[in-house]
Amino acid sequence: MKGNLIGKIAAAGLFATVIGAFFYFELTRYLSLDALKDHRETLLAYSEANFGMAVAFFIGIYFLKTVFSLPGSALLSLAGGFLFGSFAGTLAVIVAATTGAALAFLAARYVLRDWVEHSFGDKLGLIRRGFDRNAFNHLLTLRLIPVIPFFLVNLVSSLTRIKLSTYVAATALGIIPGSFVFANAGHQLASINAISEIAGPYVLVPFALLALFSLVYAQNQQASNCPVSSKERRP
Repeated sequence: MKGNLIGKIAAAGLFATVIGAFFYFELTRYLSLDALKDHRETLLAYSEANFGMAVAFFIGIYFLKTVFSLPGSALLSLAGGFLFGSFAGTLAVIVAATTGAALAFLAARYVLRDWVEHSFGDKLGLIRRGFDRNAFNHLLTLRLIPVIPFFLVNLVSSLTRIKLSTYVAATALGIIPGSFVFANAGHQLASINAISEIAGPYVLVPFALLALFSLVYAQNQQASNCPVSSKERRP
């Protein structure tokens, strides 16, 4: 019991240290559109000369960003498409984001679950009911809505009974559209003046429709799986 508590404190301390250092040293300045544009020729030359190493380095950075819930997802997805192309960039983002989200999910479940359940257990019923009904489709719907922060979905999911395999599958599938949109936009890096230009209504509306379709499908599946009572079966 004592060792478990020490492990949780150490894990929480690690997360707090990394996140604090990230903002203390103002590393956000390296995760800006201007910084990417200023170094695009250098980055492109390196990736062309060392493609495998560049992909591995990119995945490592994106993975760590996701694990520690740091900002920069859109910018890094844009950079992935610019450096490696639409499809390779999308694949690299999916691998990094999914594995990073899985570790963040496990860490949150290990470190925060007891505290959150003790403090907010009576308020988690609605969230848990959604996951209990159809965990895969519920998480897929959340992943398809780009306005919901990625790290927040990781945290919320960790407080439910969703299986890790289901979590990974729904995450990998749910982030494909958004990852491709930003990676594909990397080809027009020079003409992009703000990240917000990429996620306009023409992108958000299809995402919202996809999320709505996923939600409706999940509800229909649940309805079809519900047993019909003897009274309802009578003519």
